[in-house]
Amino acid sequence: MQHFNYQDTFKQLFEKAVSQYEKGNRDKDTYFTKDEQEKIAANGWREQDFFDYAEDLIQWGEPTYEIAQSIEQVRREYFLHVLKGEPSAKRISTSDLPAKSLSLDGITWLPRILPKARGKLLGELPDEIMYCCGGDRNFLQTHDIHPSEFLRVVWANWEDDSGILEFVKTRSPLAQANV
Repeated sequence: MQHFNYQDTFKQLFEKAVSQYEKGNRDKDTYFTKDEQEKIAANGWREQDFFDYAEDLIQWGEPTYEIAQSIEQVRREYFLHVLKGEPSAKRISTSDLPAKSLSLDGITWLPRILPKARGKLLGELPDEIMYCCGGDRNFLQTHDIHPSEFLRVVWANWEDDSGILEFVKTRSPLAQANV
């Protein structure tokens, strides 16, 4: 694996997934060659994520390449430096995720996005769950938080939801309007 130009590799894979999706190909298992699949795995990425980014970009206009790349950069760093390049065999269950309507200290969606962010960093999201899906994007945009920044805050406050909550409150225009 080459480290210096991994972002170029990510961009090529992202563009290939978008092109495949635009052509009507919905079978993510046919998007990448064996060599590309090996590069994806070596960087801690998932083919499913490339498919999800392509699908949401084509259908909803987001997340952009830049946002996807920044998310996957954080995931790659966590994979290589914390997990030492070892993928997790675990997957979180969609039924274990908090309801979309739950709130933490009055902030709706925060209880749901927290385990999704941890699952993203750990590489434990099931294929049917996407970090930075439409609901996540709405939460992050509402509170003026970049998706990769949120991952870094979760990483830095791994066992301290109160630290994450305080970050969201200090960043959020909604919380600031109530001060």
